[in-house]
Amino acid sequence: MTTTTRPLAIVTGASGGIGREIALALATRGYDLLLIARNASGLARTAEAAGAAGARSHCLPLDLSGPADAIRANLQAALDADGRVPAVLVNNAGFGIAGRFDRIDPAAIDGQIAVDIAALTILTRAVLPAMVAAGRGRVLNLASTAAFVPGPGLAVYYAAKAYVVSLGRALAVEMAGTGVTVTTLCPGPTRTGFAERAGMAGSRLFSGNPGLMTAGQVARIGLEATFAGRPLVVPGRANRLGAILSRLAPPQLAARMVKRLHPDQS
Repeated sequence: MTTTTRPLAIVTGASGGIGREIALALATRGYDLLLIARNASGLARTAEAAGAAGARSHCLPLDLSGPADAIRANLQAALDADGRVPAVLVNNAGFGIAGRFDRIDPAAIDGQIAVDIAALTILTRAVLPAMVAAGRGRVLNLASTAAFVPGPGLAVYYAAKAYVVSLGRALAVEMAGTGVTVTTLCPGPTRTGFAERAGMAGSRLFSGNPGLMTAGQVARIGLEATFAGRPLVVPGRANRLGAILSRLAPPQLAARMVKRLHPDQS
């Protein structure tokens, strides 16, 4: 059992990108870290960097597309060994797959739903009771501006992020008065490994886009909103304007416009 006055933060997808930047920012704010991702070497690098800021980190290499019971058991074992009630949970892990829905490998779709929707839900449910009992806690869920429109060519990812936004808004209201806050972060296109993994690196969203934000910028804005208890934040003026306009457009028109931003699916 850990004996320290430093609070504990859990960060998924912490091996790179926005998750890594959030983890390092939390370390500088005085948090110890439970870092979760599939990439063990990436986790180790994040832990080493966080250590320079005084954080003690436990790395939990875990495939969040695996069975729900295994995810719960691994998390609970790590928390039991630590002994602290998590002060912060960051559900950052997620990925997208570009392509026409009927042509994508069904197993790949299953994995995306498991990580983007199921794992986020499982982990949030796992920590909320202890946070509520302690009367304090912050949950930060990573969604996307993709949540606000249909996404032909990346249909499951857009739909998954809409789920994250809906869940987060509901939980923010449910948690009112408990001392626990739930914040949903909706970044636009960001300089991370997402585009390459999704097969989107050459798309209009990422190639030559002068409005791309860095992972560090998104992490900073997301954490500021989290500690302020804001229910939802869209980083960047252009992204906020786009989110507003997309919700005003007829859904089918918005879907056709989004399709033009993605790789050709013909």
